[in-house]
Amino acid sequence: MQKLLFSVDRLSTFFGQIFSWLIMALTLMISWEVFSRYVLNNPHPWAFDVMIMLYGSVFMMAGAYTLSKNGHVRGDVLYGFFPPRLQAGLDLALYILFFIPGVVALAWAGISFAGDSWAIQEHSNITADGPALYPFKTVLPLAGALLLLQGFVEIIRCIICLQTGEWPQRMDDVEEVDVEKLKEMVNVKDEDIEKLSALAPASQGAKA
Repeated sequence: MQKLLFSVDRLSTFFGQIFSWLIMALTLMISWEVFSRYVLNNPHPWAFDVMIMLYGSVFMMAGAYTLSKNGHVRGDVLYGFFPPRLQAGLDLALYILFFIPGVVALAWAGISFAGDSWAIQEHSNITADGPALYPFKTVLPLAGALLLLQGFVEIIRCIICLQTGEWPQRMDDVEEVDVEKLKEMVNVKDEDIEKLSALAPASQGAKA
């Protein structure tokens, strides 16, 4: 079962990391557009539309990836104090009542929007000769399908936690600096840090 969960996590991670490169493209494009507009006096009317589509693609495709890492922001400050089984029960109820219906609606509507857009070869009408919209609208059903698949994996994790009382292990990923792990890596003990802290005021007094 753990291999199955990890396989879906890897799929979400793969797409999340691939689409994260759009951030680099978006940064370069904005920088060039600013330079072109204010230095070369040559603005591009399609640039704003493309920027929105790039950002929207990153935002949507990061949903399943972030869910696989349990990285979405929680609004309930009491949640962290609950025991694992209570957390799993709340999550399971919310997944079934709100998450699954909402994501199914997103994927279903996305298929319709993308199909219609491809059928008419839709372009943006905000500016003259606007960029094509159908590739961007294709991201809607793709993001919905990935998010739905990852949601089923999270439901399984909730069920496992209800049975065992512990959350299943997740795949390792890039995280913020963990001070305790960093101290273990460089073999620094708390006693050494305390000694250095005690020496600091003495050295400052000697300089004075």
